[in-house]
Amino acid sequence: MQIYYIFLKLTLIFVVFFVQKEIVNLHHQIKYKFLLFEAMLIKIYEQNPNQREIDRIVKILREGGIIIYPTDTVYAMGCDALNVRAVEQICKFKDINPQKANLSIICYDLSSISEYAKINNTVFKLMKRNLPGPFTFILNATSNLPKIYKNRKEVGIRIPDNNIIRTIVKELDNPILSTSVRSKDDILQYAADPELIEEEYGDKVAAIVDGGYGNLEPSTVVDCTGDDIEIVRQGKGELLHV
Repeated sequence: MQIYYIFLKLTLIFVVFFVQKEIVNLHHQIKYKFLLFEAMLIKIYEQNPNQREIDRIVKILREGGIIIYPTDTVYAMGCDALNVRAVEQICKFKDINPQKANLSIICYDLSSISEYAKINNTVFKLMKRNLPGPFTFILNATSNLPKIYKNRKEVGIRIPDNNIIRTIVKELDNPILSTSVRSKDDILQYAADPELIEEEYGDKVAAIVDGGYGNLEPSTVVDCTGDDIEIVRQGKGELLHV
């Protein structure tokens, strides 16, 4: 009986030691993974995007991560547009009230727009003539978007003339939320340089896609929700009418 208790005691000591060791290892793994995300600056070339790097970004997005990426205008912050928790995190970080501000998403091409926004023939022809390009078209949202987009019942649609972000959207097979990397209404100089963006946001996002030096001019915003098409903000690019 005494030998049995000694054996039981030794077994418990071993189990406790093993569990403690595994907890420490798990803590280091989580900490290491977090630090990797904190410092992840991924170089991708627009003319020939590396598929392995694209897959890394898509994996982050599918896991609810937030990224910063290049467009044909300014660098933008975004996430999987259908991941409500990730969208809420960006709104909180950027101090965006979705009940008062339009949220914008990036689609791969025109064929995917009708899933998320209502579009008539006139607007479709206008978008077809100007996209891909530096424009944000404000449209009435469909029921396929999460509720956070429906507070205003409108959504901004972008199809940038940038092969990097469009390739990411295509591989993700979901639209990506798009909000400019800037301070309120001021687009700062650092917002065009990926390395300076990393210094500013490296500890706040999962990854920064380095697509080269960006632009400091925002997109032109076109409101298509009313009877008349209206340019509400003139930015990069001149709208070609049909």
